[in-house]
Amino acid sequence: IELWPTPDGDRLSVARLDAPDPDAPLLLLLHGLEGSVRSKYAQGLMHHARARGWSAALVLFRSCDGRIPATPRLYHSGETSDADLVIRRLAAERPGRALFAAGVSLGANVLLKWLGEQGDRTPPELRRAAAISTPFDLAAGSRHLERGFSRVYVRHFVKGLRAKALRTLARHPGLPVDRGRLLAARSFWDFDDVFTGPVHGFAGADDYYARSSSLGFLDRITVPTLLHSAVDDPFLPAAILDRVREVARRTPAL
Repeated sequence: IELWPTPDGDRLSVARLDAPDPDAPLLLLLHGLEGSVRSKYAQGLMHHARARGWSAALVLFRSCDGRIPATPRLYHSGETSDADLVIRRLAAERPGRALFAAGVSLGANVLLKWLGEQGDRTPPELRRAAAISTPFDLAAGSRHLERGFSRVYVRHFVKGLRAKALRTLARHPGLPVDRGRLLAARSFWDFDDVFTGPVHGFAGADDYYARSSSLGFLDRITVPTLLHSAVDDPFLPAAILDRVREVARRTPAL
């Protein structure tokens, strides 16, 4: 794992797998919520890259390497500055080397949002992208997850996020977070409204979801990109995929 300095004075962990041929293509992976080097899908995709003779790199979003960042922020579905840093640095390492990017769940939303933000400014080394199980509409996904058995899944995730948020508050006590509301958070909306939103410059969960959902960025993507989603994805109502298909029909890169 390499530690790359960030412009705001922190460090970003990047797990690297180097191919024997330095000019071989490189696969960049962006993991999902609370992912890590131990995530089975990340390990599997990196093994696939190695089997093809490719290099691979896994970005560990801030705090997903087990360390509370030195800067008063973590990561979220719409935070693209770290992805931009990594993609541009990898592209500059060996100009002309083919770079492929894949994002899973939260990482897929980050990747698609970044691709839409960049448009024609995407580095030419990035040849293709794939977004797997993307939560295209964060508000719709949050509401969907509060139904049926999905609520058990959500409580498990929120418990871990709450613990990490408390560690972050201990290191950065000046963050604009209501500790009582944080301790009471039981849903993604609760957590995002009291922590993710205020800590990262949003008015709350609704503002965060509206400004961070990748659905609003899809039609600006210029890199050929595969959108790979299951109709019964528990994170997203199937109707959202109908809206995604409509955008894809009129966007040549998708």
